[in-house]
Order: sequence, then structure tokens, then C-alpha cells
Amino acid sequence: MITQHRKTDVILIGGGIMSATLGTLLKELMPDKEIKVFEKLNQPGEESSNIWNNAGTGHSALCELNYTKEGKDGSVDISKAIKINEQFQISKQFWAYLVRTGQLENPENFIQSVPHMSFVKGTNNVEFLKRRVESLQKNVLFGKMEISEDRNKIAEWVPLMMEGRTDDEPVAITYDETGTDVNFGALTKKLFSNLQQKNVEIQYKHEVLDIKKQSNGTWLVEVKNLTNNQVTTYETDFVFIGAGGASLPLLQKTGIKESKHIGGFPVSGLFLRCKNPDVINRHHAKVYGKAEVGAPPMSVPHLDTRFVNGERSLLFGPFAGFSPKFLKTGSYLDLIKSVKPNNIITMLSAGVKEFDLTKYLVSQLMLSNEERVDDLRVFLPNAKDEDWEVITAGQRVQVIKDTKDAKGNLQFGTEVITSEDGTLAALLGASPGASTAVDIMFDVLQRCYKDDFKSWEPAIKEMVPSFGLNLSEHEDVYHAVNKEIVKHLKVK
Repeated sequence: MITQHRKTDVILIGGGIMSATLGTLLKELMPDKEIKVFEKLNQPGEESSNIWNNAGTGHSALCELNYTKEGKDGSVDISKAIKINEQFQISKQFWAYLVRTGQLENPENFIQSVPHMSFVKGTNNVEFLKRRVESLQKNVLFGKMEISEDRNKIAEWVPLMMEGRTDDEPVAITYDETGTDVNFGALTKKLFSNLQQKNVEIQYKHEVLDIKKQSNGTWLVEVKNLTNNQVTTYETDFVFIGAGGASLPLLQKTGIKESKHIGGFPVSGLFLRCKNPDVINRHHAKVYGKAEVGAPPMSVPHLDTRFVNGERSLLFGPFAGFSPKFLKTGSYLDLIKSVKPNNIITMLSAGVKEFDLTKYLVSQLMLSNEERVDDLRVFLPNAKDEDWEVITAGQRVQVIKDTKDAKGNLQFGTEVITSEDGTLAALLGASPGASTAVDIMFDVLQRCYKDDFKSWEPAIKEMVPSFGLNLSEHEDVYHAVNKEIVKHLKVK
């Protein structure tokens, strides 16, 4: 049964951190706008935003080596690292504002200080790490970063990583106390709860079937109630597709030209989770290693202290898995159905070019649990098989698109796609994703509400005092906003 529904101002598709952030910003800037949210599952933050479905790293390039590229001449390009750190600073400022205005209580429920560290072995890697730190330390955003090759010092920082390490291979580790662990699931749930109090209608167990543009410029969004199978059509001025892996198929349904020549490759993740409280309590850091040669950036191994509902956990991974599903709760036909006449060349080109990725995924799928624990022993030499269990993390879709340079390029960042007239936006891609949610949603607002944005800037600067500035070029502003972040979020 189809019933025509009244018109609404904004529709947000997906109950994750992106929709939660955009909804919160819209309510701050346009409190009178009517907003509806549709989520397929029975509660928010259960796909990519769920605590066990992501690494929980507040991505700020303090430890992630893939954000600093090494040139052939030995130079280290830190531009991407600066950008990601700047983006995370915007998220932290916004969250601090929400705490200050009473919209988020008990920040420790979603953010905790956990040192971020980079760990490498071998002479060449140690030299690279030293050059990386030397380049980064010149920037105020990385001013607290330390590095050590001294095994006794490293043992002070991460004792378990040095116990049982008998080889004499050079090792080096960086240490930055300003790193964080973020429970994006808890944050998402709280933001949606706030939105409900502000009369935002959030419909769970509702699946979006179709999105069509009308001649008058508005969108018709067809939504199925999964409880009673009733289908309702909503008319709206603006649509945001923030449905994780499901964003690509929904974007394809819109038919906008920006949805052509774009595809996606699903990758699932597995983590080892520690079951031994003694081990969990003796490690307090997020330690990132270096990806193997030929392995994709998302495969960087890391040993993560996590905080879940106030309890400490310890995870190691990710190990790549493969499933044709675009969501953890998706369909095995997702990948096949996403191949269209306009993107088949894009997808095939990527398949030819990304042979190393395919080879890597196959090798990962063949790993036994014992072999996974062997990989862990690079970090924890004394790791015991019986202390660790395998858990399945979230499903992500790596974007494949044609660029000016070539067809079928695999993208490793977070992509925002907007229609020409700014009435629709979609978010695709993966890491650093959630960490940069606030900055990305400002980008969406800038693109889609061009006429209004200028008038919003005073309100935005109230929420994010550094908006429009690069903190790395304004040290005084950085120190001022950081003081507020530390005060309100209770982090270092």
C-alpha cells in the first residue's frame, strides 16, 4: 500500500554518526526545519558507527603512517597528516561546544585519552620514522610527539611489546599523549536522542527503496516500513544519503550525473580481541605499525586499547575479509547489483589495476587463527593463542571511480558527492570517516546551502571557534581552542 505523505524539509538516510552530525548542525543553524531520519535497523549507530565495527581511533595522524608519504629522495610529505589532524580538531571543538551547552553530558562515555603510537622494525623503517617525526614536530599540532629507539624507554610506554623480544633488530616507537579512543556508537546514540527531543522524527526499521527527482526540483523518497511492509512516499527539498555501504546503491537510484562512473568494492574486517584481563590492563595505547609492501592502506596492523561502556578492551587487526555485502546486515547480491552499464568499465579497470589488492585479500582469507596470532607476535612477542578470539568488524565499501588521470581508481578516503543544484548529498568511502564527520558535514552544508552559509558563519564560529582558519598556521588560536577541548572533553 502506498500513501502520499506531506512534504518535509530534510530527509537523512542512515542512522550513523554522519546523519547524527548533520542533523545536529542543521538543528543548530535552522531550528525550524522539519527533519526526518530513516534507519533500516532497530536502533542508531549499529553498522559502521558501532563500537565493535570500527577501530575507535580518533584519527589525527599521530600514529597512522599511511598519512605521511615517503618520497624517493627520502623526504616525508606531511600535508595529508596535517589535513586529517585539522579535521579532527574541528570535531573535538564541536563536541566540546555540545558539552559546554549541556547537549552532551559525561564526555568520558564517548571519548577517552589513549596515547597514539607508531611502531616500526628494521633500519630503513626506523630512519623513516625519525624523518617523519622530525617533519611533524615542526608543526604545532604535533608538538607533543616523542620518539625513542631505547628499548628500556619503550618498555616504560608499552611493557608488553618488549617482553619476550629477543631479537636485536632495531625498533623505534613514537608516543603522543594527546591521542584518543572514541566510541562513535555511543556518541551517535546520544546525538539522535537529542534530535528526538528537538522534534526530529526518527523512523527505525524503515528502508529507503527509491529516490527520484521531480520536475519542480524536489525529491520523492519511497520508504518501506519493515514492521508492516507499508510503503510511504515523502516529498522533500533536501536529501542526505549517509547509509554506509548502502549509500552507493541509493546514490545510483537518484540518476544524477555525479552517480555515474563510480563503483564500490566491499571489504570486511576481522579483529583479534583479548580475553585475558591481565593482558588488557597492562597495555594502554593505540599502536599502529606499517603496512606490508603491496598491502592496501586500510590493512595497517594496530594494537588498540578500547573503552566500551567504561570497560577496557584490547583489539588487534584488522585482518581483511571478503563478502559481497555492502553492509554487515546487507545482501549477498549487493556487489553484483551495483554493477551498471555506466560503471562496468570503471569496475573492470580497477580489477585489472588492483591485482595486488586481490592477491592480498586472498592471502588474508586463507589465514588460520594461529597465523593471525603469529602476526600479533610482531607487536606482542609473548602473545598466547588462548588469550585471543576472532570478532567480525564492520563492512566498508572502498570507492572506485574514474578520475582525470585514469579509469577505475580505488579511493581510500571519505568522498562527498553532491548534485549540481545542491539538493542532494551522499557520503561514500571509509577511513578516516567518523573522525572527520563534523568537517565533512560543514563541507556538505557549504555545497548544498550556498545562499545561507555566509549568514551562518557567526553561529558556526560559536560552535567551532577556529572555523575558516588552519590551526597549524595560527598557534595562538590552537592553544586557546585546545584549552577548551581539554577542559570540556577531559582529554589531554
